[in-house]
Amino acid sequence: MKVEYADLTDFDEWISLAREVEPLFGPMADEVPFQEALKQAMAQKTAFCIRSGSDGKERALKGGIIISEELNEILWFAVSNPCRGKGYGRTLLDFAVSGLNRTKPILVQTFDASSPDGRAARKLYLDFGFLDNKDGGLNPAGIPTVIMRLSPPS
Repeated sequence: MKVEYADLTDFDEWISLAREVEPLFGPMADEVPFQEALKQAMAQKTAFCIRSGSDGKERALKGGIIISEELNEILWFAVSNPCRGKGYGRTLLDFAVSGLNRTKPILVQTFDASSPDGRAARKLYLDFGFLDNKDGGLNPAGIPTVIMRLSPPS
């Protein structure tokens, strides 16, 4: 499993992944602001992914994560349904966290404990040491969220 910078040749695969997770995240794949933000993250090298077919023959996106170095946050994170539970998410999250400033708290908005569909994501963040910090309100899909925080190591 190799994490790589995403680039514009991955754009359509990212949009497909976004479409796959829209029931949990809300509409985005066809939204121009999301598409522009994705292109910007790719250009700024703050979007990372794991692909199959790195030999150039078949490129399929297994998962992707976008960070904000400025905000020290994870902005977007998804793993394709057939790839869940196989370590792709853990690998992506580890890579993202290592690219952020560990001397300051790292934040992420994710599903709160009441969301059955968000249990795997919550467990992954908890395994990394993230803790619930404050209510995140409803996401665009109408699912309750929480802001989780990873404190700097002591």
